[in-house]
Amino acid sequence: MDRPFYVTTPIYYVNDRPHIGHAYSTVATDVISRYQRIRGRSAYFMTGLDEHGLKIERRAKEEGLAPQDFVDQMAAPFRLAWEELECAHDGFIRTTSQQHRQNVQALWKLMEANGDVYLDDYEDWYCVGCESFKTEKELLEGNLCPIHQKPVERIKERSYFFRLSKYAQPLLDHYEAHPKFVQPEARFNEVKSFVREGLRDLSISRTSFRWGVPVPDDPEHVVYVWLDALMNYVSALGGPAEEGQAPLYDEFWRSAETIIHIVGKDILRFHAVYWPAFLLSAGIRLPTQVWAHGWLTVNGEKMSKSLGNFLPPGPLVEAFGADVLRYYFMREVGFGQDGDFSHRNLLNRYNGELANGLGNLMNRIVASILQKSLGGLVPGIDLDALEAIDRDLVAKAEACASDAAKHFEVLAFHRALDTIWDLVSATNKYVDSTQPWKLAKQGDDARLRQVCYTVLETLRWLSIMLFPVMPSKCNELRTQLGMQPLLPTEHLDLWPSAWGGLRPGTQTKAAKPLFPRFDESQERSILERLGVEAAPTEKNEVSAMTEPDQSKSSFIEIDDFTKVDLRVAVIKAAERVEKSNKLVRLLVDAGEAQPRQVLAGIAEHYAPEDLVGKRVVIVANLKPRKLMGLESQGMVLAASDESGLSLLGVDKAVAPGSRAK
Repeated sequence: MDRPFYVTTPIYYVNDRPHIGHAYSTVATDVISRYQRIRGRSAYFMTGLDEHGLKIERRAKEEGLAPQDFVDQMAAPFRLAWEELECAHDGFIRTTSQQHRQNVQALWKLMEANGDVYLDDYEDWYCVGCESFKTEKELLEGNLCPIHQKPVERIKERSYFFRLSKYAQPLLDHYEAHPKFVQPEARFNEVKSFVREGLRDLSISRTSFRWGVPVPDDPEHVVYVWLDALMNYVSALGGPAEEGQAPLYDEFWRSAETIIHIVGKDILRFHAVYWPAFLLSAGIRLPTQVWAHGWLTVNGEKMSKSLGNFLPPGPLVEAFGADVLRYYFMREVGFGQDGDFSHRNLLNRYNGELANGLGNLMNRIVASILQKSLGGLVPGIDLDALEAIDRDLVAKAEACASDAAKHFEVLAFHRALDTIWDLVSATNKYVDSTQPWKLAKQGDDARLRQVCYTVLETLRWLSIMLFPVMPSKCNELRTQLGMQPLLPTEHLDLWPSAWGGLRPGTQTKAAKPLFPRFDESQERSILERLGVEAAPTEKNEVSAMTEPDQSKSSFIEIDDFTKVDLRVAVIKAAERVEKSNKLVRLLVDAGEAQPRQVLAGIAEHYAPEDLVGKRVVIVANLKPRKLMGLESQGMVLAASDESGLSLLGVDKAVAPGSRAK
């Protein structure tokens, strides 16, 4: 029997209202917990708010409010945002709660009892935005914080210190023993490199402001806000201050099989270095894994109030619905990578994948053929009598369910959805091939029933596989199939594995389309309401070629075509181009002595790590050109439509350098 599963978001700083960056973390955490519950595991999803620190004290003063009044006012929008996004958290911690204060002080005393806390003088550069000190080598020219791009302050004060230097080797030992402790791997390498350079003891108290948890037995000091905030993951469960009287702490921290922290990459060091060091000192178990996701830009630009693109999730939910926004978050960006939130891409995925893919599949069978030809009833069939094409779809569903589960387990949400959408596409192709409308017209009822049941059962499987990402839409789908909403139950694995679970004779209930398609005027209206210019769809940077003018002759001679050297190439390495939202730098083997460098505008459609090993077709004799200061020695070919972009490749292991002709 699986032991409990605990997953947390970072707790969000309440100096401002929630935006889509907060929403992305929280949706991902909710998807994780919903998937675990579908598998029958006892899961606990915790989120909350970080409400202490100098930045909050100053912001409250700007607003003319007492700090407590200010944080009380700021808490409501976060609760509302998670409700709107259908993020079903089990716990919501606020660091101003009495329970949290008691646990922070309990952690302090445990570290102090271990000889790891001492009093001394401290002077260094301090970033109020980060609520942390910076070494001079970390600062940009002009004493600017590298994250907030604002001047840091010189602070000198009496401070308590934590003997962080003592834990450099224990941390490295833990990293070695737990090679998946930080994900993705590139971030883990950064953490290990930081620790190997040596750790300085950490200042863990402040006297320059009052808004925080008082240090035990020395109320002139308040606990450093990061020591305070990190303790939320344990204090939210009741321990260790209530040792023996906190069942949640016993179940989901001390006895949990898995504890995962979801954090942004900018706060990884606090979670992967400071937090485990505090826990080692206090004798408290460490989390299983810290997952650092990337940052989101908006339509290619960094989120900024001055640019007017500081996006709250509420208007997006109102325009598209919570499930659509959740789907886009999990589909668009490889978890752990930086990504871009594009209103245009959201609309493209909605129409191309949700409306034309899953929605169209529902409409073709449930709302049309089944109602007209079979009275809306799920037909009874002999499963052993299915034809080869039917069994191929069953095998596809089984393989996709297995692969999607593997991807969900390792938080590769976009890959899980890629796999699930392979099944959606395969089922639509199955409908095209079997032509149930023709079977109905010909009066071939036996074959019609086989085809309809095969599609309906596939839809049942899809309703489970997509539930972690789109819970409401999946329950709507199940309602149309005549089924009850999905109810995850502890110790009952609901993940689809046995074909034929849809009961014959069930009365389906065709309703309004799951994903009604938006026409151009509706798209313009949505974008206008969201304050986005409804410009024509942007051209991809993959090719400098423009679409041909069909009003003119566009024929070419064979001699013209042979001038273009098209070759098969294997991608050996791929990475995002710094400061570009679209470009990926590729090293490709085109059968030459050395790999060549090609820049492709595909970052919005492919994660770099997914490209390595792919066979693509390149224009090998294109004149080199410079993009973002890098020379591109060729062009990767791709095709695009409203559903996105797809690289052109070959269907066999053709040798690198082979000519396309």
